[in-house]
Amino acid sequence: MATQKQRHAAKRNVKKAQAGAKSKQTLKKMPSSTKTALGKEANKVRKGDAKTRAQLNEEAARLEIRGRSKMGKDELRRAVARAR
Repeated sequence: MATQKQRHAAKRNVKKAQAGAKSKQTLKKMPSSTKTALGKEANKVRKGDAKTRAQLNEEAARLEIRGRSKMGKDELRRAVARAR
């Protein structure tokens, strides 16, 4: 059985976690044009028209592209295209 002090601490931790989750709803705060662009990119990946970041990273590793861990998806796509 938990003591009253432990119950209060648990309740406080739950409230902190909920507040943190509410403040980090970044997709909700984005402009609709950005959300639309993200959705279109996701559809391209699902259809197989575009590669995922992991796939691009594997290909960059095969091509021995330096600094790939710090690159974003678009940067990786351009670097792989240049290295081919």
